Amino acid sequence: MRENLLGDYLRARRARISPDAAGIATHGIRRVPGLRREEVATMAGMSVDYYVRLEQGRERHPSAQILAALADVLQLDDDARLHLFRVAGLTPGVPHTTAPERVDPELLRLMDMWPDNPAVVLGRAYDVLAANRLAHALFDGFAHGPNLLAHIFLDPAARTFYPDWDRVAAYAVAGFRILHGRSPYDPRIAEILGSLTARSEEFAARWQRHDARGKSLERKRFRHPEVGELTLHMNAFDVKSAPSQELIVYHAEPGSVSAEALTLLGTLAATRDTESVER
Repeated sequence: MRENLLGDYLRARRARISPDAAGIATHGIRRVPGLRREEVATMAGMSVDYYVRLEQGRERHPSAQILAALADVLQLDDDARLHLFRVAGLTPGVPHTTAPERVDPELLRLMDMWPDNPAVVLGRAYDVLAANRLAHALFDGFAHGPNLLAHIFLDPAARTFYPDWDRVAAYAVAGFRILHGRSPYDPRIAEILGSLTARSEEFAARWQRHDARGKSLERKRFRHPEVGELTLHMNAFDVKSAPSQELIVYHAEPGSVSAEALTLLGTLAATRDTESVER
């Protein structure tokens, strides 16, 4: 059987909208969470039968007008609306490939020119493809390889490293949902999804929520074993030379305790590098 990405997404989002939020008066006990199918269909201006066929995967080619109406009823933000159109096949996806992901050497040189800013490049499945020296120092000690999701959900130290672990985990899964919708048959994305679904109940539960959200965390807190707690601002950039890659750059508020901690971390990293060369 073919995957029913559109139907699964509609069903999950329908369950997340309360009648009150949709402006529907309720009486008595409701047997379903969120909205009923007939309520969504009526508010979106379509027949109940057509909407049922969409959820069941018997109708796979809705028009853009139909999707726009459903996005309004389900109160989707810009990221979630784009994801809806992607899983319905109305926006171009990214072709899947088995070729190893490589980072442009010019981008690597640019990252090395930022001694005061941790910078990492993430691949199409949240694999950490590259990091500059300060990022290596910040994220030192990761277990479970170079994948960001695997670190968050499989490394016990992650809950200490991220004081706001629940928030970080929620945003990471919602971002991975965007990547999956963009390229649902990519073998690396499928590998990470299968591994984490099998090994982490928390990931599996969050994945079933069908939250879809791009990089929207503006700040992230870290608790580093050497320099203590830092609050860093984040900026995310699409890599034009490799559309499936993303550059993440962190910075601290000038003059803040976090800026001092980041400077100390850079000094420690430089000292270790010097000692390593001298050996």
